[in-house]
Amino acid sequence: MRPARLSVVTATAAVLALTAVTGCAEKSESKGGAGAVQVTAKDDACEVSSNEFPAGHLELAVENKGSKVTEVYLLFPDDRIVTERENIGPGTKAKITAEVKSGTYEIACKPGMKGDGIRQKVTVTGGTAAKRSPEMDAAVAAYRRYVQEQADATLPKVKVFTDAVRAGDLEAAKKAYAPSRIGWERTEPVAESFGDIDPKVDVRADGLEPGQKWTGWHRLEKELWQDKKLGPDAKTLADALDKDLLDWQKRVGRAEITPTSMANGAKELLDEVASGKVTGEEERYSHTDLVDFKANVEGAEHSYELLKPVAAKNDPALVTELDKQFAALNTLLDTYREGADANGSADAAGSADSYAFTSYEKVGKAERKELSDGVNALAEPLSKLAAAVVK
Repeated sequence: MRPARLSVVTATAAVLALTAVTGCAEKSESKGGAGAVQVTAKDDACEVSSNEFPAGHLELAVENKGSKVTEVYLLFPDDRIVTERENIGPGTKAKITAEVKSGTYEIACKPGMKGDGIRQKVTVTGGTAAKRSPEMDAAVAAYRRYVQEQADATLPKVKVFTDAVRAGDLEAAKKAYAPSRIGWERTEPVAESFGDIDPKVDVRADGLEPGQKWTGWHRLEKELWQDKKLGPDAKTLADALDKDLLDWQKRVGRAEITPTSMANGAKELLDEVASGKVTGEEERYSHTDLVDFKANVEGAEHSYELLKPVAAKNDPALVTELDKQFAALNTLLDTYREGADANGSADAAGSADSYAFTSYEKVGKAERKELSDGVNALAEPLSKLAAAVVK
């Protein structure tokens, strides 16, 4: 999880899916939308060129003219999250391909990636709804099943972890910690769309808002690995984690998912790897970052495979490159499985179904750079997937 983040998949009636690529914004030629809506982020302002635009496919052209790294979000009025574009550096421009339905929203710029952000109310009018082919409908249905399956499978794994915490069994809790997070990490963009759940279960210490109590996986991770003892409220924390993830599991079926949100969700999962896993920030106490890394890549690849038939028709060269880069990154990751030989082959202990990876503290600077390069090589073409499925 990033220190303060939002998501690409909505919880109800609208979806805005991002395809972020650097460069100057151009006039939109997408179906059903108007010209590009300019979003100018500053340290003390969030300027939007139009506060009203039609539904359908459109373009947002974001430029950060401030001195701080910022994030830009589209939110429902009650703060439920539609989507985000993270880590927009000073002077950076991003072209965003969007699919959005009619309704009222807020666009928020968050300089420094803290607080509630500077907000502008916007209205999406009737316009032309984005058309969807039977192939894309099938992809969305299959992905919805996948997300629910991952949530369903997470709960019993979490209970193994929380039962060990409640029993005061540190070693059993350590063993169960990383496996309990796999389903969440595979579907993180959907999980994060419920903005009130993510801060409870997956926030790191440096991501806390003023006055926020630290709860969730990473709070218990710190107690287990750094403190080497469970605090007096460990049982309460374990109970809360069970409750909050049950809430997430029940809500997953209500998330609205589109082909473009799936595509941008895949890209966001790679951003998660780049911003937290490769750096070692996510699992800073347990050093189980490679487990999260693998789960993020698996989730991104699953979305891609479901969208691949459509993307292959619209942009076959892109599909060829994505196949190549996913294979290369997976091969590289396999070399870090426990039990892998010098060629990256794994024995039974490190098989394809195993999440026994090398502790990230043992991965050197050069190796981390190699992993980062692999992520970046995949992230660049993956950023074009959303545009490929709406051509």
